[in-house]
Amino acid sequence: MSFSDLFYSGEHRRNLAHFAAIVTLATVDGAVNPEEEKVLQRLATKLDITETEYKEVMKKPDGYPINPPNSKERRLERLYDLLMIIYADHNMDEQEAFLLKRYAIGLGFSSEDSQKIVNRSIQIMSGKIPFDDYIYLLNKKD
Repeated sequence: MSFSDLFYSGEHRRNLAHFAAIVTLATVDGAVNPEEEKVLQRLATKLDITETEYKEVMKKPDGYPINPPNSKERRLERLYDLLMIIYADHNMDEQEAFLLKRYAIGLGFSSEDSQKIVNRSIQIMSGKIPFDDYIYLLNKKD
């Protein structure tokens, strides 16, 4: 097995665990709705999850450990993916927020940082950001 195969294998395991965490959050408020299903299928493609793996994770999403990425940006990207699935139904309930905070801690953020990041993300995703932040985001160069 080559070094690149080892990297891909480890990265794929992290992606599979990440996908399983997303599925767990999607099912927390009952069955996966059509909007959530679309997001899950798109994320599965993005994360190179095979059809077989997709079906397996959908049956038992809690059977995969969280394997956090090394960089803060990649961890934030993982949280963003989760936020997208949570907000697919335009709502976040208390249980989803609780699980998102626990997932942030599992990704390697401290309890305090997890709380701050999740709270701020909820404000942004729900459209409840202060006007100054709104202006900043509008003026920010891509």
